[in-house]
Amino acid sequence: MTTFMLTDTTAGKISAQFTHLRHQMGAPAIGMVLTLVVVCEERDQYDSLRAASEAAREHPSRIIVVINRESDETNRLDAELRIGESTPGEVVVLRLYGELTEHADSVVSPLLLPDTPVVAWWPGLAPEVMSKDPIGMLAQRRISDARSAHDGGIKSLVTRAKGYAPGDTDLSWARLTPWRSLLAAAFDQPAGQLRKGSVEASEGNPSAPLLAAWLSERLGAPVKVTESNGPGLTAVRLTMTDGELAVSRSDARLATLSRPGQPDRIVALSRRQTSELLAEELRRLDSDEIYGVAIKRLARTHKS
Repeated sequence: MTTFMLTDTTAGKISAQFTHLRHQMGAPAIGMVLTLVVVCEERDQYDSLRAASEAAREHPSRIIVVINRESDETNRLDAELRIGESTPGEVVVLRLYGELTEHADSVVSPLLLPDTPVVAWWPGLAPEVMSKDPIGMLAQRRISDARSAHDGGIKSLVTRAKGYAPGDTDLSWARLTPWRSLLAAAFDQPAGQLRKGSVEASEGNPSAPLLAAWLSERLGAPVKVTESNGPGLTAVRLTMTDGELAVSRSDARLATLSRPGQPDRIVALSRRQTSELLAEELRRLDSDEIYGVAIKRLARTHKS
């Protein structure tokens, strides 16, 4: 991998340097399917870039990491470029100083790959209305992670629901994919009508009320959230007219599926890394309407 540093530079010089490095290494800019813009703080950039790079092995990308530094310093743009066999695509880490911290979009825009989708990801705190954020306005898909919020994330999901726009999503929703798939498959067989249900999770877990909202919306009955010792989601219990349907997980790897009149079944239900969640979100770049419905129902039913 080749790393090249540019100090007090411009977006034009960064693009020119990328072109030079590609020709030098014989690595033309083909095969990259999207631009992933990662907006994070300095302390989060290592983990965020690692997750993005791992996700890019499935979705070769130009990864643009935007780090706003001290706004009271002289205007300056520093860049770190990475390209090579160990990097699935191209990486540029941008550090913005001075007034540039308020105009990151003007720096990022010339670096976007032409004629490819743009995805924006905030690994830490995200704007309340992502679609109106300057970086968010460049993207077709906007990803937040409510779990990064100081309050645990539930209130931030409620706030984000008020400004929801097609293309918004959250990694708290992606964490639910295996649960939703398993529960949907359980209803492929004849089942009684739902009377009530509960989702058990560690305190403040934002995925729990999202799952409860989805179940309530799909099954037409109240589903509440109850606290457990974790880690993360630990159980879903649905009281049906013919008995209880339950999925319970105690070790973050395997779960037990229980259905009325049938023997219990052990199923794989492991917790996933951030890179896996991000890769899942990059597989679909259209609007996730089911997430939109779930987060809006969560906002309607949440009690402050």
